[in-house]
Amino acid sequence: MKIGIIGTRGIPNQYGGFEQFVEFVAPALVKRGHEVFVYNSSLHPYQADSWNGVHLLKKFDPENKIGTFGQFIYDFNCIVDSRKRNFDVILQLGYTSSSLWTFLFPKKATLVTNMDGLEWKRSKYKKTVQQYLKLAEKWAAIHSDQLIADSKGIQSYLLEKYNRSSDFIPYGAILFTNGEEKALQQHQLTKYNYNLLIARMEPENNIETILIGHQKSKTEKKLILVGNHNNEFGSYVKKKYEGERIIFLGPVFDLQLLNNLRYFSHLYFHGHSVGGTNPSLLEAMASQALIVANDNVFNRTILEDDAFYFSTPEDIVAVTEKAIAKNDFQHFLENNNDKIKKYYSWNHITDQLENCLSNALRHRKN
Repeated sequence: MKIGIIGTRGIPNQYGGFEQFVEFVAPALVKRGHEVFVYNSSLHPYQADSWNGVHLLKKFDPENKIGTFGQFIYDFNCIVDSRKRNFDVILQLGYTSSSLWTFLFPKKATLVTNMDGLEWKRSKYKKTVQQYLKLAEKWAAIHSDQLIADSKGIQSYLLEKYNRSSDFIPYGAILFTNGEEKALQQHQLTKYNYNLLIARMEPENNIETILIGHQKSKTEKKLILVGNHNNEFGSYVKKKYEGERIIFLGPVFDLQLLNNLRYFSHLYFHGHSVGGTNPSLLEAMASQALIVANDNVFNRTILEDDAFYFSTPEDIVAVTEKAIAKNDFQHFLENNNDKIKKYYSWNHITDQLENCLSNALRHRKN
């Protein structure tokens, strides 16, 4: 197949979940004989025309100059370009700023859309934006040839809301079972003596709930936050909570360092409450982290009974002050490892995606 991938800032990953997904599956699809093209933002630091056998198509992105609306222009540029590429299949990742231009997608290409999470529920958006996102979700759900859901919860929602079936294809992760303690030295950390939170600095990730709880608790362990805090909410929480026990590292893209930070953490907090199978949660599971997750259907579907859960700052206080030794919860770690091997290996995810794209193409031709 000749496959075009739209909806990311580009690869190699410098941003988030969709980019990481593409970073793994696009080269894997190339190795299986497919021709794969990924659209990259002109702002992406990697400027070559290919990466690990994947063709990169750089398109103008003015987001750095005009803000969020720049995403709409970037997606418009990508979709217009796709009209001249003769793709068999276009994989659209998300719909936030691209489904507005659905009518411009090439008619001959099969359109497969990963519907992401329930974007309109994100509290960072104003009411008018949330209303637009509901419309954008509807356009993507109705006009795509095939839908992908990255969680069982989203799959059920799409069936109930739009009467559309979808292929369940989550993110993947690679098991990390041998940490190198020296990797912690650059940040003056010692193993099992710090708690960790890796997330985008957004309210629906329960950042403040975790910070309030950690600040109230009597634990002597530091809380390390990894994520870009150069937005309004990130600047606010950094200014309000940063101190001797709460440290903001900023963004980290070095996967080896991230794996080691997770591996040697005492507790790993996962506050995501909106969306499906979150990549950072799978990576925490794969990196032998002892997880404290926000109590919601998405996280419970993945972690089941192999984690602690929180809803309030008081829950954070209780778990951080509890005498917990990681070795006492080895069964949590082993069970989560088994889930990664069985459901979330990148090879398995690539199998699922390849089948989904080829079936969608075959079904449309028939």
